[in-house]
Amino acid sequence: MHIQLAQIGKKFNREWVFKNINLDIPFGARLAILGSNGSGKSTLLQIISGILSPSDGSIVYQHQTKNISADHAFLNISIASPYLELIEEMTLSEMIDFHFSFKNRYQQISNKELIDILGLTTSINKEIRYFSSGMKQRTKLLLAILSDVPCILLDEPCSNLDKQGITWYQSLLNNYLGDRTLIVCSNQEYEYEICDKSISMLDYKSA
Repeated sequence: MHIQLAQIGKKFNREWVFKNINLDIPFGARLAILGSNGSGKSTLLQIISGILSPSDGSIVYQHQTKNISADHAFLNISIASPYLELIEEMTLSEMIDFHFSFKNRYQQISNKELIDILGLTTSINKEIRYFSSGMKQRTKLLLAILSDVPCILLDEPCSNLDKQGITWYQSLLNNYLGDRTLIVCSNQEYEYEICDKSISMLDYKSA
């Protein structure tokens, strides 16, 4: 997926979080958006995903040489972030089925394969509410990365993951990202080490 941002800015009330972001993100790019907490990187990712609208500027989405309207961009994007929750009342199996009623499966992967990758075979019928924070985060990442979409957005992907979980996350990306576009928001290098380009939100702060 090819994404172009032109003069993007966002303000809340009268205060600008950032201004004048111009980015050309070609298909297959691996981009890290860097910045400390409160720098606006999560806000920018939400704008790219279509969850938020920019206060200024415009975004163009293109897939396979065809322009995609902002209203339909979500069909080509998957996102995992701390502010998007799983449905706590569902079991793991139900959550997987529900998610893939809206997205296609990457490489037509089965529920059994997904749960094996998660390493949660004994929790298939457990409600999400009883999962640890690390189990929930792994589930979010799995559903995002193994959706058959051309663009994956990850916000602080290793939140609540221990050392073993971080290694699992890195392997998941290495094994299943393929040539798809990846954008990672982070201030931890181990979360975005797969990325070959980066921007700093400090470069877009309003004076």
